[in-house]
Formats: sequence, C-alpha cells, structure tokens
Amino acid sequence: MNSTQHLAWIGLGKLGLPMAARIVAAGHTLVGFDRAAERMNAAEQRQVPLAADAESAVAHAAAVLTSLPDDRSMIATLVGDDGLLARMAPGAILVETSTVSPEASQIVAAEADRRGIAYLRAPVSGNPVLAERGELTVLASGPLAAFERVRPALAAFSRAQHHLGEQEQARYAKLSINLMIAVSAGMIAEALTLARKGGVDPGQMLDLMADSAVGSPMVKYKAPPLKAGDYSSTFSCRQMAKDLDLILAAARGTDTAAPLAAQLRETYSALIATGEGDTDFIATVLHAARLAGLDANQS
Repeated sequence: MNSTQHLAWIGLGKLGLPMAARIVAAGHTLVGFDRAAERMNAAEQRQVPLAADAESAVAHAAAVLTSLPDDRSMIATLVGDDGLLARMAPGAILVETSTVSPEASQIVAAEADRRGIAYLRAPVSGNPVLAERGELTVLASGPLAAFERVRPALAAFSRAQHHLGEQEQARYAKLSINLMIAVSAGMIAEALTLARKGGVDPGQMLDLMADSAVGSPMVKYKAPPLKAGDYSSTFSCRQMAKDLDLILAAARGTDTAAPLAAQLRETYSALIATGEGDTDFIATVLHAARLAGLDANQS
C-alpha cells in the first residue's frame, strides 16, 4: 500500500494512538477517529489528522485499521447495517488489531465477506512503549494479498510482521503469546519470592534472571521497574484477566487443557479483588510476596 492511498484508524487508545501516529510519521495518508474527546485531543497533539466521525473516516479508505477494547466493542463497531463495514467501499481492507476471541472474529469475517471487504486479523504483541518505538510484532491472518498490500503501513509500527494463515490463526497465536506472558508474570513472582525468602537481594535476583537462560525480553523489560518498585500500568491486571478469560474459552473450544491459564486467572482475580485491578500485570510480584508474609513494598 503506497503512501497516497487513504487509510483510516478507528480507536486511538493507549496502543492505537502511537500506532496511528507512526503511520502518519512514515508518510502515509491517514485520518483517525475515537469516540472519546480526550483521545481525539491527544491525537491532535500528536499531529494525527482527524475525521468528524467514524463513518466519514472509513467511507473512502483503501484500508481501515481498528484498535478496540474487546469482543463486544468490536462487533458493535463493525457489524450490522449501522456498522463500519457497511460504510466501507467494496474491495477495501479491514485490518483489525485488537485482542479478541476467535468466535467474535468469525462474526466479523462473515460480515466482511458479505460486504465484499478483505478482512485481515492483525493483533499485535507488545505494549505502548514498544508501539512508540515501532517495535511491536504483528501476528496476521487472512488474505495474503491484503496482508502484502498493507504491510508497509504495518511496518511503520512493528519490527516484524508474520502472516500465519487465511483464517483465525492470528487470534489463536495472540492468545497463546499472552498466555505465555501471564505465566511468565507468575513465574517471576514466585521465583523472586523464593529468592527473597532465601536471603537474596531482589535487585540482584532480577539481574540474575536477566542474565540467565530464562532472561527473556519480558524479564529484561520488567527488571528496571521492579527494582524501582514501579507498578505503573503498561497492561493492567484487569486487562490480563480479560485476556485469560479469552484464553480459557479458546482452550475449552479446542479441547485444550490449560491448567496454568486457570491458575493465573485466579491470581489476577485476587489482585483485582484487593484493589490492584488497574496496576500493571506484573503485580503478581506483590501478590506472591504477600502470600509469603513478606513486605510487598520492599523492592
């Protein structure tokens, strides 16, 4: 997709806005829209051109990219005679970047097919910080030709773009990655707690983790804020609980045993119940410390 073809971005939240801003900065023609006035103001400050409403944004777009909170919002925004798919030009491409269930995605797929729209599922792995840097990973499935057409725009906010198949593969891949992130958060929490109980300084233990065989990008990314006792949210406990619900539903729907997902869902239920719903998902460290009788605020 060349820079002269008109793009639209619907959903300018914490992740959607930096993604849209990077597409604009890369020289693509794009207009954005969000129902929330504060998000529209934030987009204006980032020099993202804005449309008066979602319908006018998508009407003449060669591709429409969306970043929406959940299944319900995605279906309400896109499906039906009042949905945006009905306002898009036949032959246009819908690029849907949200983390949603395969079942909800299939509803959108059927509507897109009925409207003559190419539907590309394109959830991303990463957080707003990586989005700002253009270092997200795109997990895409849908028509290969559509993927190749929009790939230059996707490359504006991602370091890698993977085409995984023609159907819902991207949705399952995204949920699988998020399962690994949730389990990793639980693993980090228990390991730090055990080390503290054995007299190991938490900061030193985080350094050891980062330098060890399990020193994943996530461990290295989370080590500095954990050392500082900073649990500001890049992805909240409440959001992780929502994704674990999607993961468990997908596991049931495919007859897949997922005991670790179930266990971590209970951990996040406890965190939400104790007032940590809006805290970063790595608050598993606080939870594990409390269960062990340690001072959760000691880093």
